[in-house]
Amino acid sequence: MQWEVVIGLEIHTQLATQSKIFSGSATTFGSEPNTQASLIDLGMPGVLPVLNQEAVRMACMFGLAIDAEIGQHNVFARKNYFYPDLPKGYQISQMELPIVGKGHLDIALEDGTVKRIGITRAHLEEDAGKSLHEDFSGSTGIDLNRAGTPLLEIVSEPEMRSAKDAVAYVKLVRYLGICDGNMAEGSLRCDCNVSIRPKGQVEFGTRCEIKNVNSFRFIERAINSEVQRQIDLIEDGGKVIQETRLYDPNKDETRSMRSKEEANDYRYFPDPDLLPVVIESAYLEDLHTTLPELPPQKVERFQSQYGLSAYDANVLASSREQAEYFEKVAAIGGDAKLAANWVMVELGSLLNKLGVEIDQAPVSAEQLGGMLLRIRDNTISGKIAKTVFEAMAAGEGDADQIIEARGLKQVTDTGAIEKVLDEMLAANAEQVEQYRAADEAKRGKMFGFFVGQAMKASKGKANPQQVNQLLKSKLEG
Repeated sequence: MQWEVVIGLEIHTQLATQSKIFSGSATTFGSEPNTQASLIDLGMPGVLPVLNQEAVRMACMFGLAIDAEIGQHNVFARKNYFYPDLPKGYQISQMELPIVGKGHLDIALEDGTVKRIGITRAHLEEDAGKSLHEDFSGSTGIDLNRAGTPLLEIVSEPEMRSAKDAVAYVKLVRYLGICDGNMAEGSLRCDCNVSIRPKGQVEFGTRCEIKNVNSFRFIERAINSEVQRQIDLIEDGGKVIQETRLYDPNKDETRSMRSKEEANDYRYFPDPDLLPVVIESAYLEDLHTTLPELPPQKVERFQSQYGLSAYDANVLASSREQAEYFEKVAAIGGDAKLAANWVMVELGSLLNKLGVEIDQAPVSAEQLGGMLLRIRDNTISGKIAKTVFEAMAAGEGDADQIIEARGLKQVTDTGAIEKVLDEMLAANAEQVEQYRAADEAKRGKMFGFFVGQAMKASKGKANPQQVNQLLKSKLEG
């Protein structure tokens, strides 16, 4: 049976505010445990929350960017549950009247087409603290530095059909700069709702939620692992049970965590300490003028400014970091199409091999741009450039240093190239006679052999264009 994958995501985005959503405590990552927790964060009796205006602004920015309905009258509610790092016994969140309503994001697929993913809602809430299991005594510590950090929880429609779709969607969410997007530090966490159904079936299958996946690579692997688990389970006569699961990257498998709660389990009710938030139209109009360049505009600009194809523009603009990297390379190297090819192909291959994102690339945009300059001024050929690129990735320095240290400068002296060609042709005299006796069609195929021999004889240093011109002349006699 052929199966169709159905994926919906819930993204928990820590907003990049300087203080928490309902207190003045700092939100700096990496501080000593419990040094950034006020009486409000500790849930002490008698304290009152005060809403952070900057968190509201960032949520509205997101809503405008996804062309969503902004809840101009929205309400905070108490979501009741017990957990050790939630001192109040409830989380302040939004339920029936969220700040952001229905919207959409357009993602670029691998074939160059664009797919629209619906967004159900996005609501503001406070983060919980963190349980620490850092020693071997068997005890657990509670760190409340994170408690009260503003979160924007973004809920998509179940409209993604592959793990790669899901990764592309998450990358686009980071575009606005309202969150630093550092998944390793937990400032962006993702819950993946995954189900399968027979191809052609309209009804959804039973979904499982994979909780708190914290890297793009793990999102893809976790979804693929869960999809395969569900397929194997159903094809063996079993049944998928709705539940929350965790992903184990070491075993590359998901495992059961708990049965899935329903909304009524949390006993939501409006928070009596917080007034409804009223957002005026004039405020939204002013905010709209401050929106940064979004992916659709960036794709259009890449095509008009750099002359890129729609496919290349969509791929390069698929993440803010990649778009910025490409533009730096193009500005330094002076050739946008060459820059696009190297960023998408050679750099992309290197990042996949290392399993890292572009902001962790071992070759900086400045280094790659400098190498492209050496290709354009004929200091090195495209083939030699791959050797230089590998050396830069290994930490041997920038392009000029590597070219000098390894003696990789391209030979452009006509006399030197002619000498190499004469020696090569003399060593392949029989093939030369066959070439001269052949018709035009066969000569075209045989010419590649001589080019390869010439480049091999020059150790790849001869200028390919000059080799082609001089070789053709010599073979024609």
